[in-house]
Amino acid sequence: MRELKQFGVIPIAYDTLVHIFAHYKSPKDKIADLVKDGALIRLKRGLYVVAPAISEQKLSKELVANHLYGLSYVSLETALSYYGMIPERVHLTRSITTKRAKRFSTPIGSFDFLTMPESWFSIGLRFEQVGEAYAWLMASPEKAVCDMILASHGVRLQSVKAISEFLTEDLRIDFSAVKPFDTKIISQCLNVGRKKNELTNLIKYLSS
Repeated sequence: MRELKQFGVIPIAYDTLVHIFAHYKSPKDKIADLVKDGALIRLKRGLYVVAPAISEQKLSKELVANHLYGLSYVSLETALSYYGMIPERVHLTRSITTKRAKRFSTPIGSFDFLTMPESWFSIGLRFEQVGEAYAWLMASPEKAVCDMILASHGVRLQSVKAISEFLTEDLRIDFSAVKPFDTKIISQCLNVGRKKNELTNLIKYLSS
C-alpha cells in the first residue's frame, strides 16, 4: 500500500489514482477493489481519501471539506467548535462557498456548504497549518461569528440585547476562548453591506 500511504490524509482525484495504478491491467478495477477492501474511501464521484488504517493518520474533515466543494472555507459551528468557543462537539462539517448551497453525505460524515456573496467571502480567512503535511482554509473566529449571524434566518437581532442573548444563550459562545478578538474583521464585514444593523450591534456588544 505504499502507493496510497504517500498521500496521507490529502484527498486524491480519480485521475491521479488511475495514473498511479496504470501498470495494472485495469486501473479502474484496482481502484474499485481498494474501495471494497476499505483501503480507499470514496468521498464523491472522482474524489477519494486513504483510509486511516493505511495512512496511519487521523482524517481531517476540515481538509476534506475544502476539497469536496470549492472554493470554500470551513466556518460556522465547525470553526467555533475548533476554536473552543462553543461547548458542543459538532458532527456536521459546515462551510461557506460562493457557489450554490449543497450537502454531501460521505462515509466519514456529512458536509454542508452555505452560499455567501464573493464580496463577503474573502474577508477574515486563514490557513490552518498542520505541521508540514497540509493546511485548510477556514474562517477566523471573528468571521465565523459573522457567518453565524448572516446564516441565522427568522431571528431578529435588531438590538445589542438581542445580539447578546443570541450569542451567549442560544449559541453559548465563549469569547474569552479567543483573545484578542479582532473587531476590525467585523467592521470589514459590515462594510460589505450585509446585515448592517446586526453587525453594528455585534461591535457595540463586544465593545461594552
